[in-house]
Amino acid sequence: MNEIIFMLSDWPVRTIDGLIGFGALVLILLVVIAVVIARSGRRGAELAMAHAIRADELEERLAQVLHAQAEASGRVDAMTQTLAGRQAEMARAVNERLDSVTHRVGQSMEHSTRNTMESLRALHERLGIIDSAHKNLTDLTTQVTTLRDVLANKQSRGAFGQARMEAIVQDGLPKGSYEFQFTLSTGKRPDCVVFLPDQRPLCIDAKFPLEAMTALHDARTDEEKRLATQRLRGDVMKHVSDIAEKYLVTGETQEMALMFVPSESVYAEIHDGFDDVIQKAYRARVVLVSPSLLMLAIQVMQQIMKDARMRDAADQIQTEVIKLGDDLGRLRDRVLKLQKHFADANEDVRQILISADKIEKRAGRIEELDFSKTDAPAEGPRLVSGAPELFPRKLQAGE
Repeated sequence: MNEIIFMLSDWPVRTIDGLIGFGALVLILLVVIAVVIARSGRRGAELAMAHAIRADELEERLAQVLHAQAEASGRVDAMTQTLAGRQAEMARAVNERLDSVTHRVGQSMEHSTRNTMESLRALHERLGIIDSAHKNLTDLTTQVTTLRDVLANKQSRGAFGQARMEAIVQDGLPKGSYEFQFTLSTGKRPDCVVFLPDQRPLCIDAKFPLEAMTALHDARTDEEKRLATQRLRGDVMKHVSDIAEKYLVTGETQEMALMFVPSESVYAEIHDGFDDVIQKAYRARVVLVSPSLLMLAIQVMQQIMKDARMRDAADQIQTEVIKLGDDLGRLRDRVLKLQKHFADANEDVRQILISADKIEKRAGRIEELDFSKTDAPAEGPRLVSGAPELFPRKLQAGE
């Protein structure tokens, strides 16, 4: 009813205003008609009748207009109610949608917060790992620096190689089968000797040609590489010659000696790039070994010593095997005696079970007897035809 139909200048014309205006217009029209009819009353009865008819038509049309106005008012009320209902539904739908969006936003924020916390925790863990790795890297850098300082000094480098060799030998061989700084009959003292089964020592000497190898790695021009290669070849061959001259004594030491190179990378460089040096060392009866090859050689020596000890103790092993056979024969006799005792015990148990079964049967037969009490004088037993006997047979001893 309060909806705006149209605007008249700045004045809004609403539905109720339109209805009031329309009613006023109708009233004015009626007044005008009444005035016209009053003025024309003088014209005669014909005109009065015509005006009466016209008035009836006007009243009928006015009634139709009022009816239409009433219908329009009902429709407007219905539309107002419909709009109000739709507005309420829309408000409810908007509220529900807002609640759903708010819930989703809350869940999303909670999920995002949880993911952020997990990411931060993982980041803290990674930072801790990075800190630990940085600390380890710092310690490793310090150790590398210390190792470089140690390897820069020739005496320290020799002590480092000898320490690695001693650790490998001590881990692989039993005590008494090796000796460090052993003095030969010539007065020479190799870094280590291993006593093989023939009691001739195998000499092992540690050499570390690091300076020549470093010069070869640092060489940039072809001339520098040629000079570094000649230097490395000369250093290695000098070590091989020294070992062959000092530690290969005919009839006292083994016919071969080992030159221990305490670095796998240095050994690999020599073995791959200086095959002629390896062949010359082999002809000089000197074998170059790396830490891994020395471990393998030590294992082979240990197995050789073990086989030699087993060959030396073969007679003792045979005697012990014979004694073990005698002990096994006595054990068999004792087991047979124990088996006979078990058989006798089983037979005794079987006899006891037979006696127990007989006793149980006898107790059952006693329970089946009927001892009825009566005041009548005792009479002799009467046999009834067809009745079972009270004592069918005499019990035998042992049943």
